[in-house]
Amino acid sequence: MANSKAESLHSFNIPAPVSASEADKHAPRPVLPGIRSAADVRGLSIPELEQLAHEVRRRIIEVIAKKGGHFGAPLGAVDLAVALLNQLDVPEDRVVWDVGHQAYAWKILTGRNDRFDTIRQYGGLSGFLKREESDCDPFGAGHASTSISAALGFALARDQQRQSHRVAAVIGDGAMTGGMAYEALNNAGLRKTRMMMILNDNELSISENVWVVHRMFRKAVTHPIYARFRKELVERIKKYSPDTFVDYAHRAEEAIKGLIVPGLFFEELGFRYIGPIDGHNMNSLVETLERTKDLDGPICLHVITQKGKGYKFAEDNPIKYHAAADMKIETGVMKKKSGPPAFTKVFGKTLVRIAETNDKVVGITAAMDSGTGLDVFCKAFPDRFYDVGIAEECAVTMAAAMAAEGIRPVCAIYSTFLQRAFDQVIHDACTQKLPVFFVMDRGGLVGADGPTHHGVFDLSYLRIIPNMVLMAPKDEQELQDMILTGVNYTDGPIAVRYPRGSGTGLNTDRDPVEVPIGKGETLRQGERVALIGIGKMVGVMREAAVILEDQLGHPVTVVNARFVKPLDTELLLNVAENHEFLFTAEDNVLAGGFGSAVNELFAEHDSVKRVTPFGIPDRFVDHGSPDQLLEELGLTATQIAESVRKAVARSD
Repeated sequence: MANSKAESLHSFNIPAPVSASEADKHAPRPVLPGIRSAADVRGLSIPELEQLAHEVRRRIIEVIAKKGGHFGAPLGAVDLAVALLNQLDVPEDRVVWDVGHQAYAWKILTGRNDRFDTIRQYGGLSGFLKREESDCDPFGAGHASTSISAALGFALARDQQRQSHRVAAVIGDGAMTGGMAYEALNNAGLRKTRMMMILNDNELSISENVWVVHRMFRKAVTHPIYARFRKELVERIKKYSPDTFVDYAHRAEEAIKGLIVPGLFFEELGFRYIGPIDGHNMNSLVETLERTKDLDGPICLHVITQKGKGYKFAEDNPIKYHAAADMKIETGVMKKKSGPPAFTKVFGKTLVRIAETNDKVVGITAAMDSGTGLDVFCKAFPDRFYDVGIAEECAVTMAAAMAAEGIRPVCAIYSTFLQRAFDQVIHDACTQKLPVFFVMDRGGLVGADGPTHHGVFDLSYLRIIPNMVLMAPKDEQELQDMILTGVNYTDGPIAVRYPRGSGTGLNTDRDPVEVPIGKGETLRQGERVALIGIGKMVGVMREAAVILEDQLGHPVTVVNARFVKPLDTELLLNVAENHEFLFTAEDNVLAGGFGSAVNELFAEHDSVKRVTPFGIPDRFVDHGSPDQLLEELGLTATQIAESVRKAVARSD
């Protein structure tokens, strides 16, 4: 039993218990405590680099298991980060990371190890790359597929200023499914500028990778002819002087590889292709980077890595361990959240129920089947589910064409990611008035993922588009009703947005009912003061109303607007006519948002009334828990109630 336990623990870098004397005798000297900056990684030997990678993995495992965060991708990229810092002169050399959550090791090794346990915590390190954090982060990264374009920009700026530093882009974790990557490859190949594109090929994004080029790579590099050639080449070289034949061997392998390995794909785009190499073999990584870092022209270095490397449970189930929180390291068990089901789960369950009686319904997502709740739809209706990869533009236009043929496409994309397809929403769905149903998870403040992931612009950027219908539920039952409403609406595009997190505990086994388009509801009838909320903020306004009733000595009115577009004109004008003080609340930017829409409505009807809007000011909001961020922005029930009380007192 002791041996099996030791093997199990070692497989994910948790050593079996040993005595103090044994530990002193066999343990290598720690390397990580001596790494204070990127420069400290340069000059380390291969054994020291391997030990450093081991220590960094353990640091990531220990912190993320407790604090929460991305897990599989950063573990897979540890060796690559170590090798890059060993071979490049960072920050003088520019390294741009795609999908910034790959770069936890990068943060640890570039002067941020002492703060790493604050990652994704309020006031702590960002979970993504951030220019403000370090001069080793030359370009921020939260969304995918941006790194090659950014690296090309850095390289061209270097050339313009007649400088000589190196530029590298690290792309992977599904980012090669995004069309922006290929636009950048095309331009980099045409420009012929000196830069390196490192393809961190770990097979996955968040969900299973839908990258067809990836399957082409895998098929080729595992071909028996290629494997036999490599073996025979190595054996022949051993018989002769390496100095004499190493260049010949390299050129011979590259020539044969071009015939069966899709290096030709990148070669035809203007890149010199090198690889594939083992991304967990430190010696191979360092030698290859040393040999290629100063080559002229664009270089593609293809590195094979394993998502979750160093932690057995993540290696075996990389999708489950894409992120982790409240996890016991020894067992890999994550603490289950108690309480009501998340809005995401309610959406997925409701859509499956509706699709059982409507065979026109299809589900579409962009590499986020589990994240959006469509995983249950995929299991129930695999022939009616489409994952396009990290290609939101493709998802929207594809959905629009399906809608033109009478299909009911439900396009489930996070609010922040739908921004990437803004033109397609306008041009392909709204202009043609095609009934695509946009389901936007993570509307509002999402918490620890920070400014690149907060869904705080959707009410504004969708409200301005003609033909769009836009709604937001106050709770999980209303979400069910809006899902049915969206599926059945065929007069044009329609969207619903809802927050991250759990509902309020209402019964979701009920049958959903349609919500009348453009109709709100009065939840609480009062006098003088009217609080008008949309989505999640309806609950906050209800709480504020209870506080205000005690402070003002009379009840106040609470309205659930339900729709940002079209507004319930009759209800809102009636509220304006019968109340002295009007306030709106939204977890969206104030500019162009729900409050702006209500004020525009009053102006159109020559009303002298104006609402005072509560919402997110004209700035990007950092990361933290939603409750912490609401308090920072003055959007808690207590804060809103106090602001309203002061406004009434000033008037009186």
